[in-house]
Amino acid sequence: MTERTAALDRKPFLYVVVCACGIAGDVGKLITAAQERHWNVGVVATPQGLGFLDTEAIEAATGYPIRSAWRTPGEARPLPPADAIAVAPATFNTVNKWAAGISDTLALGILCEAYGIGIPTAVLPYLNAAQAAHPAYPRSLERLRAMDVMIGSYEPHRPKAGGGADRFHWEEALDLLEPKIAHQPPTGRG
Repeated sequence: MTERTAALDRKPFLYVVVCACGIAGDVGKLITAAQERHWNVGVVATPQGLGFLDTEAIEAATGYPIRSAWRTPGEARPLPPADAIAVAPATFNTVNKWAAGISDTLALGILCEAYGIGIPTAVLPYLNAAQAAHPAYPRSLERLRAMDVMIGSYEPHRPKAGGGADRFHWEEALDLLEPKIAHQPPTGRG
């Protein structure tokens, strides 16, 4: 088998970046949907997001450890390079830091580098209407769109009420990403 044939036979690898919010524990819905659509998946969690996840279940489902911290020098990469990235759910904090180029966590570092590498990225924000009204948020979305980041359609929920999980469409990330990689073989970027 040639290297090119092996690349064409390989499933694309999706990084799912998970932030700290009430629906983060449902990320298995996105993992399952991605696997059903023939993606391999690895999860990268923000440090606070890690506490919202069932680590054992996610690692069993993906076959990879959840990443949340930087590697030490000489440590092997625990995930293959990403062909695409889905940030779901994305918090107000992560959206604004990412758009500002702040790279103070592994998750944000990966997102900030993805633009320069050209990795297709989709974000599904999950926040309340008071946060969405802050002037920084629409500016951040505008900057991410200018970076070719695809933005999901979730409508913010009421402040102090939580909820909205029934309106959060996990598979939308895949719907946004698949056209970007449909005609490209997995590249092993990242």
